Amino acid sequence: MSFFETLQQATHQERLTLFNLPIIRNALQGNVSLESYRAFLTQAYYHVRHTVPLMMACGARLPLRLEWLREAVCEYIEDEYGHEKWILDDIETCGGDRDAVRDGRPSLPIELMVGFLYDLIARDNPVGLFGMVNVLEGTSIALATHAASSIRERLDLPESAFSYLSSHGSLDIEHMQTYRRLMDTLDDPDDQAAVIHASKVVYKLYADMFRGLPGDGENRHAPV
Repeated sequence: MSFFETLQQATHQERLTLFNLPIIRNALQGNVSLESYRAFLTQAYYHVRHTVPLMMACGARLPLRLEWLREAVCEYIEDEYGHEKWILDDIETCGGDRDAVRDGRPSLPIELMVGFLYDLIARDNPVGLFGMVNVLEGTSIALATHAASSIRERLDLPESAFSYLSSHGSLDIEHMQTYRRLMDTLDDPDDQAAVIHASKVVYKLYADMFRGLPGDGENRHAPV
């Protein structure tokens, strides 16, 4: 079994828990309120704005034996730079306050997730950051491919309100193909364990974020 397959098997329960959340099931059917969509975009902004800084920190701490992975990190940074601005544009198109979001704070699960990832890079194994990639890109592919168009129709929003989700359909599919190749090249047991551990943690915190999104116009955050 390749490591990519091992990773998917090892995180199967966490992935199942996430995709069985009522708000995710509803989103995949296009059954999402405007408040929920804006809340999702807001929390997405709070972690996406850290994607490039996290990748830069990861690349700087990779050992020489993983120079091939550092090259991939550089390419990933180039692809991901500026995506948080797309989210702010989407929020504004949906009637939200981009400045309030930009200057605000994330929900606790996202704050913990970002803090965990920076600490993972600084104190543990920087390769573990690829556990985040496994979760976030796999989830965004599902939402972009199966949910974006139906949500747009239900909410009667213009395509310009979905620049973040729509762009991540084909882009993240390509990324995941590259990701699979990279993970199957990763042969150190400690590196593999770090990716699996981080993936499980991020799945848990990302699911907690979705649990805290408002439903039926209710604005709340679930406790961790």
